[in-house]
Amino acid sequence: MGENPMDVLIALLMMLWGNVTDQAPDATAERFLQAAVAAHEAGMKGGNLDPSAPGETSENGGNSDGTPSKGEGGAVKTDPQADTAPVVKGVYATAHSAGGSRLEKLIKLIDDTELNSIVIDIKDDWGNITYPMDLPDTDYATTEPIIRDIGKLMDTLEEHDIYPIARIVVFKDTRLANKKPEWSFRNADGSVWINNRKESFVNPYVKEVWEYNVEVAKQAALAGFKEIQFDYVRFPEGFEKRDKELAYVQDERARVQVVSEFVEYARQELSPLGVRVSVDIFGYAASVPAAEGIGQDFNAISRHVDVISPMVYPSHYSTGWFGSNVPDAEPYRTIDGAMKDTHEKLSELGDLKPIIRPWIQDFTATWVKGHIKYGKAEVEAQIRALADNGIEEFLLWNAGNVYTEGVNYDLE
Repeated sequence: MGENPMDVLIALLMMLWGNVTDQAPDATAERFLQAAVAAHEAGMKGGNLDPSAPGETSENGGNSDGTPSKGEGGAVKTDPQADTAPVVKGVYATAHSAGGSRLEKLIKLIDDTELNSIVIDIKDDWGNITYPMDLPDTDYATTEPIIRDIGKLMDTLEEHDIYPIARIVVFKDTRLANKKPEWSFRNADGSVWINNRKESFVNPYVKEVWEYNVEVAKQAALAGFKEIQFDYVRFPEGFEKRDKELAYVQDERARVQVVSEFVEYARQELSPLGVRVSVDIFGYAASVPAAEGIGQDFNAISRHVDVISPMVYPSHYSTGWFGSNVPDAEPYRTIDGAMKDTHEKLSELGDLKPIIRPWIQDFTATWVKGHIKYGKAEVEAQIRALADNGIEEFLLWNAGNVYTEGVNYDLE
């Protein structure tokens, strides 16, 4: 019997991972493994899809006259900042950057260009809360006060008219898993399960995990953040291969339902605070059926958020995607294809379609065979592809928070 090419691809990706991190710090595990997860669960596909015909929906998640959008079954979605939020063009900052000297450079970049927003880690990839926070009746939170004066930071961002977005990593939470093993996934010997990067996840079936993350989000909103961006809103990668081996709380709901219900709950709880809710999701999710194993369905999540942020880095698409031999070497073509798929997927939601604000690549993927060096032309090519598909908003990813100089973000 011949090898399944998808299994071969996944195996190669996992073998490469150990070398990638040393050579390319921008290649985070989440971004790197997106390809493997999507390929395993739905299979690769190539070629472009035509974009869906534009309807009467506003890109602000409501109708063009500012009234609430009404979707399937009469469901209503109202953008809490339809009249106040900018057309977001932003960068990512770690808590160390936001709380340290690099902040000055990032502010200068934003002041001197068409950028206007910043995404800051408030609950990081290990589960650390990055500034002192008042969390009542919570003895299991882990605080690393990297940002020592959140009030001063928020005042500074306001002075420079920078739109602040709080990134909260949800179900990948090693700190919480170790403090509350019963909320995590456990091996047969009772120990907390860890992946090959020594990370643990907490269980999306546990309502207390929802409440904890939403309380962190509420505190961030009260501190002045205008938007809450949830990341790692899923089960561990490859979970369908090990779910029978692990001990964890579950019920009759499918994983996709549990994850989408968390997003719905979070939005309901945060709505009174006037903040937007967004979710990061891997770019392949718009091009393939639902990833049942990790519980991610592009539209099931999108219908409950104000903003969806697919991570469509060209370096993370393999040979054949959108008719390209090396997608990383064709940034315009890759982003164009990804956005056509995104529009096609979201057309099913009608007026519940959220703002599309992709993460795009501002780093060189040295681990990709045939890669090209990313600079001004490559970043602008991605932005142009977005614009040609009617998408104005975007976020730039660079793990070191060092962004290309001289980019014309408005393409003027």
